[in-house]
Amino acid sequence: MQSALDPAGPEAEDVATLFYVMLVGGAAIWVGVVGTLFYATRVRREPHSERTAGWVILLCGAVGPVFILGALLTYAVWLLPNMRPWTAPGEEGGLRQIEVTGEQFWWRVRYLDASGGVLLETANEIIMPVGERVLFSLNAPDVIHSFWIPSLGGKMDVIPGRINRIALEASKAGVYRGVCAEFCGASHALMAFTVEVLEAEAFDAWLQQRLAADGSSGADGLGLFLRHGCGACHTIAGTQADGKIGPNLTALGARGSIAAGTLPNTQDNIARFIRSPGEIKPGVHMPSFAMLPEGDVETIAAYLKGLE
Repeated sequence: MQSALDPAGPEAEDVATLFYVMLVGGAAIWVGVVGTLFYATRVRREPHSERTAGWVILLCGAVGPVFILGALLTYAVWLLPNMRPWTAPGEEGGLRQIEVTGEQFWWRVRYLDASGGVLLETANEIIMPVGERVLFSLNAPDVIHSFWIPSLGGKMDVIPGRINRIALEASKAGVYRGVCAEFCGASHALMAFTVEVLEAEAFDAWLQQRLAADGSSGADGLGLFLRHGCGACHTIAGTQADGKIGPNLTALGARGSIAAGTLPNTQDNIARFIRSPGEIKPGVHMPSFAMLPEGDVETIAAYLKGLE
């Protein structure tokens, strides 16, 4: 689900309300302009006095629009602090913290503990509990991105050399789509992520399961994964693969999609991405492994799909 007009959180509800209020204001101006035009061309076609024309210009061209636009601006400014309450660095209190890094062209997601250390890392998916305000710390190593979950709130730019923060809360469980809303390169349109909002107990269960995830099973697939150098860029918990360049692949099989929302998460699609990532996502930094034997690619893809 990806719609700012189908809100699932307090900030998104305010954004939707502001949209409808501005729609009414814009409609009022449009009705006034069209009504004046209709009056002048259909109701009273004879020439008007300069005095009448002056009053029409003053009221319909200046006073009316200024009043309506001023009221809309006042309402928007009044609503803004409620939409995005400021949370200064060091004042996060007991908020759950998630660090999101915009890469080209995917999202690195780290869950932080109370001291700011990394509790676990994943990619292109965010799991959060319903009814709890979560603080997102946003950064990027290369180019500007924009973090946007339309159903939960507004956009926040992700800027290299700077940490921006946004606190969001989901008011109902569900699966929502997030996107990069700032052009960042050839595969900008293929840089999505999913947000799954769970009830508190289900979230705690997921967190414990994720912390206990172990990719050491599947010896053949893991052996080929390491032999062909995949572990130099990717991490899989419980194995020797500890690369930091690419996405963390722990529990990859449990994700709904691969390549940042580009393809459904199937074994065939994993194998396809391993062979020719650039054909699926132009500009992606992962090299092609089309030179690998077909059997090796299929075995690695089956291993990765089985990581849950």
